[in-house]
Amino acid sequence: MIHQLVHGFYAGLRKDPALGPIFNRVIGDNWDAHLVRMCDFWSSVMLMTRRFKGTPMAAHARTLEIRPTHFARWLHLFRIAAEDLCPPDAAKLFVAKSEIIAQSLQLGIAAGRGGGIDPKDEIGSGG
Repeated sequence: MIHQLVHGFYAGLRKDPALGPIFNRVIGDNWDAHLVRMCDFWSSVMLMTRRFKGTPMAAHARTLEIRPTHFARWLHLFRIAAEDLCPPDAAKLFVAKSEIIAQSLQLGIAAGRGGGIDPKDEIGSGG
């Protein structure tokens, strides 16, 4: 299920006019490796397998163009993929975890940039 969700989600995200160009620029020709890492990440998050070794905060903080609206869009697309590709209870768990992860990343990036989060841009406020 994790493999199906990760691959299905990123297939759609790559075509998204707002997020696709950012991801395609950052990931370049390394999509196969990225998808393996994302499967490991979600395996670690959902199943506590400890397969993922990495620093998501650092990876996201390096991409200076990331804004709260990008997180909202990512969450929207992730929710659609999870609801389309997973059983309802599993989709709810994936979405809940994704919201926590997105909020943590957004707060960490904002703190690292010396700013706060504009309340109108908070996670879950649209998408």
